[in-house]
Amino acid sequence: MASFGWKRKIGEKVSKATSQQFEAEAADDKDVAGDDDDGNWVQATKRRKEALLEDCVKKSKQLKDEGASLAENRRYREAIHKWDKALQLTPEDATLYEMKSQVLMSLHEMFPAVHAAEMAVQRNPRSWDAWQTLGRAQLGLGEIALAIRSFQVSLHIFPMNPEVWKEDLSWARKLHEQQKATKTEAVQALAKGKALAQESIPDYDFESDEIVAVCAAIAEKEKALSAAKTVVIVSASGAVETVIEKDNCPTTPDETIFIRAR
Repeated sequence: MASFGWKRKIGEKVSKATSQQFEAEAADDKDVAGDDDDGNWVQATKRRKEALLEDCVKKSKQLKDEGASLAENRRYREAIHKWDKALQLTPEDATLYEMKSQVLMSLHEMFPAVHAAEMAVQRNPRSWDAWQTLGRAQLGLGEIALAIRSFQVSLHIFPMNPEVWKEDLSWARKLHEQQKATKTEAVQALAKGKALAQESIPDYDFESDEIVAVCAAIAEKEKALSAAKTVVIVSASGAVETVIEKDNCPTTPDETIFIRAR
């Protein structure tokens, strides 16, 4: 994890709520002031705005430092609370989002960590450490290809960074190679399974001469059987007799028939 110290100066932008408060106070001052001292009112308003900006920056820095101290002592939830309050004062401070992402990764909350790192990159696209943190968060989600891209952007901004080059990017590439090897093995195993399944089914030639001859013989036998009817006769004495009768000359049993069954 990177250090939680100051890495750059805070921007001059303040939150919307603070700006609205300033506008309301300025409007009250304007109502009190007369038309004769418009110039003085403008100067006073400018000074108040500068004082408000300085106060927001000062308060945000204090909260940031307090959060960094808490994070170093593994009091991560309290650190996030401090940084969220600082972001209300200076919402364009990329370092606050970057530090917050690091702490969220320590808490194994990868989705919020990726979101915080993306916010840091949006606010300062030239921050190599923000891109590094984004890559680490993406790696935690298993997005190896995206992580490699983020590390490459970080190196493009700061090419001489040994940590990103030797640790982050090297590890991500190794994971990417393992991922590709695993996918290749899975595809090969699937193809092998399909080949074995096809080999287990014999490939019969249903149009061969042997098959045609067998089918013809079966058809002739069925034709002969359908031309004659078999009758089973059981006499009163219990004797069983099988009689084949043809359609054109049926056999009529005598009065000794007891049971007749087809």
